[in-house]
Amino acid sequence: MQTPSTTAAPDSLVSPVNSHNEWDPLEEIVVGRLEGATIPSKHAVVSCNVPRWAARLQGLAAGRRYPRTLIRRAQRELDEFAGLLGSLGVTVTRPDAVEHRRPFATPDWSARGFCNTCPRDSLLVVGDEIIETPMAWPCRYFETHSYRALLKDYFRRGARWTAAPKPQLTDELYERDFRVPGPDEPMRYVLTEFEPVFDAADFVRAGYDLFVTRSNVTNAMGIEWLRRHLGPRYRVHEIESRCRTPMHIDTTLVLLAPGKVMVNPEYIDVDRLPDVLKSWDVLVAPEPDPIHDPLLKVTSMCGKWLSMNVLMLDEKRVIVERHHTGMVRALERWGFETIPCDLLHYAPFGGSFHCATLDVRRRGVAQSYFP
Repeated sequence: MQTPSTTAAPDSLVSPVNSHNEWDPLEEIVVGRLEGATIPSKHAVVSCNVPRWAARLQGLAAGRRYPRTLIRRAQRELDEFAGLLGSLGVTVTRPDAVEHRRPFATPDWSARGFCNTCPRDSLLVVGDEIIETPMAWPCRYFETHSYRALLKDYFRRGARWTAAPKPQLTDELYERDFRVPGPDEPMRYVLTEFEPVFDAADFVRAGYDLFVTRSNVTNAMGIEWLRRHLGPRYRVHEIESRCRTPMHIDTTLVLLAPGKVMVNPEYIDVDRLPDVLKSWDVLVAPEPDPIHDPLLKVTSMCGKWLSMNVLMLDEKRVIVERHHTGMVRALERWGFETIPCDLLHYAPFGGSFHCATLDVRRRGVAQSYFP
């Protein structure tokens, strides 16, 4: 594991942050931590994405530490995953450990924390710039503070470091009496357009083109803020999702390599993809393998399509959860070299390989992959 430098670097040094897409050869990555993980605070923006019975259980346990049984197995798998990346020549950094049970407050509300297992949510890398995102969950308000040692180190060595406007997260941001839409109802979201909010995990990158899903953590104002911030050189395309409780794009649409995109057949109507993707090979994700662990069925924050949450090491090699054998076979059939790894017990804390990481540096340059 790399220890952040504490000395400023000359202006002539090249930024340590350089990542333009999801598939260039991976050189440096941030892997999240589980120490101090706390069950999310009770709030409509948290509970709207899980079944009602699970939301009731979560509400009763909110603010408490996760059971040691869940932490222990997930911690072992996460550390082994970080070790695997290191053995493959990737520089691995980690955020600071945090006690997330400590309460905090703004003038309008108070909460306890959650965890810093998912750097993919709170930080977005576009080229040599790393952007702190304005997340909609109050319990995640100060989450990027655990990454500050890394962020300051990257900045001293030449990276651009930006923070989106810190949201107020007052009641005006959330729809009162929100109800998840039924399958035949028009789509609706728990978020209003009171202020810009977004999670970085609702975006994926392909050079000068980014793809995004509007969701229960990313509103239209947040998408527009990023579009204006990046400027006219970049195009931000919205992906229409049929998921009734959308949250994060990396189980809906996954960019695997130039010209290859994997889609979730339950959430995506292939005929309604943005025109720029219609020249690519659209690979339909296989039906996920059932998970037989009863504890994971109760505690996982993610749906069955977590099998799609893979991490590309380059255009050919991909890290995939070994228990999702259907996905392993499909990726190999599509011409990829799979590297199976265990991360099944990480699901209660927010996802799998893509969620648990933030690729800081990939060997490549900015370019357009579309006409």
